[in-house]
Amino acid sequence: MTQQTNENRFHLGFLRVALTDQGYVGGLLVTNHLGRPLEFQCTTPVRANRTQQILYGPTLEPFIYAELIGKTLFERLGVKPQLIIVAQENLLDLRRQVDVPVISLIENAGQKELPDQLRVSLGCQTFKLHAEFGEDLERLNAMQKRIPAEADMLEPLERVNDALKETLRAGAVA
Repeated sequence: MTQQTNENRFHLGFLRVALTDQGYVGGLLVTNHLGRPLEFQCTTPVRANRTQQILYGPTLEPFIYAELIGKTLFERLGVKPQLIIVAQENLLDLRRQVDVPVISLIENAGQKELPDQLRVSLGCQTFKLHAEFGEDLERLNAMQKRIPAEADMLEPLERVNDALKETLRAGAVA
């Protein structure tokens, strides 16, 4: 019974940010260990004004992704994930804002350049850890046992992207 209870409490977060005509929008999907949705949150469009663009310079987009969008979505969640999976490297800095590991999908070409202590495989994909949080590797290694080797960790990120498109199309971003 304990194993079943622990499995039921293993939640994954899938976070994506999209640039639209209205600005940056983010969505965060939390699933159970089977990939079934438990909660979805999305933001209203975020747009930097010209002064912010000048003042933030090249740090603007990582700030919008991680601190404005990612942190806001995480704080809104009623069901907190034990891990957040992203496909955009700008979202890795969210790790500085939350107390759970954040990992970013890496393409096959980038895998060889990454040191082992910053790389973890979950499901069919390989991910990068935030360089300042190497201790997350232990937590992630423990999580590997709970995720089947054939699991496609990219598919839920595609669902988030599709849900954002649908939400924007319907004009229901709240």
